[in-house]
Amino acid sequence: MKKFPNVGCYSYVAEPFHCDFTKRLFIGHLGNHMLNAADYHSSDRGYGMHFLNSINRTWVLSRLVIEMDELPSMYDKFNVETWVDGVIRSFTSRNFKVVGTDGRVFGYGKSIWAMIDTESRQPTEVQKVSNGIVMDYIETDYPCPIEKSSRIKIGATAPLVASIDTHYCDVDINGHINSVKYIEHVLDIWDVEWYRKHHVRRFEIAYIAEAHQGDQLKFYREKLANSDQKEYCVRITKCNSDGESEVCRSKILF
Repeated sequence: MKKFPNVGCYSYVAEPFHCDFTKRLFIGHLGNHMLNAADYHSSDRGYGMHFLNSINRTWVLSRLVIEMDELPSMYDKFNVETWVDGVIRSFTSRNFKVVGTDGRVFGYGKSIWAMIDTESRQPTEVQKVSNGIVMDYIETDYPCPIEKSSRIKIGATAPLVASIDTHYCDVDINGHINSVKYIEHVLDIWDVEWYRKHHVRRFEIAYIAEAHQGDQLKFYREKLANSDQKEYCVRITKCNSDGESEVCRSKILF
């Protein structure tokens, strides 16, 4: 197999209908670009989704951080660079850099991915796939100067601020609610007037359990009391015939 560089680089355009009323790229669409770049990168190097599905394995996003100085504007051409900087048993840590074609850095991302068995839904060791080929592409010298995802804490009494039903368009190729859909739903907690005065500086999300079409999602929000900044935590639960249980947590810094 051809040896690719450790860092992959993939080109995108901030298309008009992927931008919000400020004419800047929606964070959800940027998240999609990052996840697509991760798939292109891993597929080229022999451990991507298409190959994994043939051996009853897949990647599941566990954590994602996006921290941006600014978002690309409408029609901006930009690149998403991505690389894996570590492997621990069933997990890989993958970084992202969003950079304009003129070299301007928009921001960075960090993520944690779990490899699971598609039948048992249990974690499986990354290095046991294709003779541990992922280890040939570890890059530790390329900087990603943002903090790793934090442990998101939210009080049990955080108020319910939104509830939504899930439908066909929420479901991804793994059969559960799409990772980016959670991001979009969290950001929808605040209305347009809020975004006229605030922009997202950092977005964190930690996925705890899977939700499926038909589950109702509930969103509980809490402002961090000890923060001198506009920082919020959000807990998302799913409700179905089995009751209510937590599926993910998010932290947003405006």
